[in-house]
Amino acid sequence: MHEYLINRSMRLFVFLVGSVIWLGIWLTGFTTVHWLLYFPPIFFYFAAITGICPGMIISRLILGDKPHK
Repeated sequence: MHEYLINRSMRLFVFLVGSVIWLGIWLTGFTTVHWLLYFPPIFFYFAAITGICPGMIISRLILGDKPHK
C-alpha cells in the first residue's frame, strides 16, 4: 500500500480542490446537483486525510502501471 501514498503538498492540493468542489455544490444547492458530483470531493478528502489516493489506485489498475521504486 506504500506505493499509493501521496506527499504533504499533494494532500494539501487535493484538500483545496475538494473544498472548491464542495463550495460549488453548496452554492448550487445540495438538492440541485446530481449525486455523482459528491464522489470526487469525498475521494479528495479521503486522500487528504489518509494519504492514500483512490484515484491513483484506480488509474494504476486501469493502465497497468507499476509504481516507481
